[in-house]
Parts: sequence; structure tokens; C-alpha cells
Amino acid sequence: MLVDDHAFVRSGIRRLLDQEGTVSVVAEAESAERAYQLFGEYLPDITIMDLNMPGMGGMEGIKRIIARYPTAKILVLSMHENAIFASQALKAGAKGYLAKSGLAEELPNAIDWVLTGQTYLGKEVAQIIATHAHEPKHDPMQVLSPREFEIFRLLLDGADLGKIATTLNISMKTVANYQTGIKQKLGVSSPVEMVRLAIRCGLIEG
Repeated sequence: MLVDDHAFVRSGIRRLLDQEGTVSVVAEAESAERAYQLFGEYLPDITIMDLNMPGMGGMEGIKRIIARYPTAKILVLSMHENAIFASQALKAGAKGYLAKSGLAEELPNAIDWVLTGQTYLGKEVAQIIATHAHEPKHDPMQVLSPREFEIFRLLLDGADLGKIATTLNISMKTVANYQTGIKQKLGVSSPVEMVRLAIRCGLIEG
């Protein structure tokens, strides 16, 4: 199953897979919500999912699919080459992470690895992780759970608590509790400090 909000991206991936001839696309979804619905209908061997989509987003989509179908194999195909996104996606339950820049070269190999139960990290992301592995500075984002990370990103995008509650289908009180917990874990107290921290971690450009 292909999950991406851009039809041209899905058709590009489909073309690549058709050329390989090893897997066939049984379903396509333009949102994580739709992917969750279709998963139960098709039970695909592998799901290729983007993270940045309108609505609840890929990170939450992974969590929900894995919660209901623990053996689901999800390969994230993302524009983000940031190690933080990769580690959060794997924490949420994805079995692989590949940057879109490595799509043509690495996708067939990534699918093979994930289908055989192994975890796949794209070359770009693996290189970044290896480069920073010996650095003393701790990545503050690692303390967040996938749900907290997703809420943090929505707050960075300027979403208010009501919108986040609707998007993630949870109560405003729960969102407010998460927001308090996120601020405590990250040691920030204002939106400006949150943005500064996000810039420092490479989540957004300064």
C-alpha cells in the first residue's frame, strides 16, 4: 500500500515498483486516516508511508496501524533526512526509513529488507546517525515519545490546542497535558524557546 498525499509521488513509486516487478500495489491512500481504514481491508505485506500529510500525519498513522496490526511492516519514505525523524518513526513502530532523495536507488533493497523482518535505514540517514553517534551533545528530542513528538511538531506549525485535539482525535485536556509534559521534558517555557530548540535540532530552518 502506498500512502502519500501527492498523487504524482504515488505514481512515481508505483512506476518504480512496476519496473522491479517484485511487488504489486494493492491500495493507495492520500492520508494516514485513509491508510488506517484501507489497511484492514487489504492487509498489505508492506506499507510505504510518507510522514508529512494533512490530518493526523504519518507518525500517528504508523502508531495506530501497529497498535491494531502489530505485525504490519511499514517503510517510511520521507523528505526529512534528519535522524530525529528516523528514530521517532522507528520508535512508533516503522520497520524502515528512507529519504526520498534515495528513492530510485534504495527502494527495492529497502522493501526486501523490511519484508524479511529486518530494519532498514537509508544511506543518507544512516550516515547522519553514524556521524553524530560519538558526539557528546545529547539530542533532546529523543526524550519525547512518538505522540509527544507529533504534538510538538503541530505546535511548531502554529496549530492551536483545539486543532491538535481534532486532528489526533483526543480531548483538549489531553493535548494540554501533553503540552505541559513536552515543555517540562525539553526544558522550555514559551513558544519562542520551542522554536529556538527546534532550529537547534534541525527540525526547522532558522
